[in-house]
Amino acid sequence: MKKVGLFFGSFNPIHIGHLILSNYILENTDLEEIWFVVSPQNPFKSKANLLDEYNRLEMVNLAVQSYSKLKASDIEFSLPRPSYTIDTLTYLHEKYPDHGFCLIMGEDNLESLPKWKNYEQLIANHELIVYPRVFAEKKNTDQYLQDVNIHLVKAPIVELSATEIRDMIKAGKNVRPMLPPEVFEYLEGSNFYK
Repeated sequence: MKKVGLFFGSFNPIHIGHLILSNYILENTDLEEIWFVVSPQNPFKSKANLLDEYNRLEMVNLAVQSYSKLKASDIEFSLPRPSYTIDTLTYLHEKYPDHGFCLIMGEDNLESLPKWKNYEQLIANHELIVYPRVFAEKKNTDQYLQDVNIHLVKAPIVELSATEIRDMIKAGKNVRPMLPPEVFEYLEGSNFYK
């Protein structure tokens, strides 16, 4: 059974923090691949500043093309919206019965887990790999970290924010060091986020 980590996100845009984190997790866990699951719409986020899903998918494809174990996934594009992680996992298990899926999430998401649809089922049936976040207030996460399916990885903390990157692009500032070169080139030739 192939063990795949699922990194859900808007990736609006994908940045080097996502790649550094994913590479670290691949090198320091038993995962064989990581799939970046581009979310058409996160139930907890506003759609106002969201670039079209196909543009975001294209940026993820460009960002991961040099990494054989990183993949872009549009699996949620064909599912009902808003997308709920538990429904996506059910669909993935049906589509890829020979794969084992585990979730990759920031410590800040762990805290909001009780707001997720069927979160108890999620924890009971899936491994969660949790990476640290500087801005995560560690209020209620300790109870989850006792769970056998939840693993905290001491990944490097790269606090890049896609919101901050979008704001910098809009202000005409240089974001080249924050983005994979292919993504920077893609955005450079467009009016996205301007």
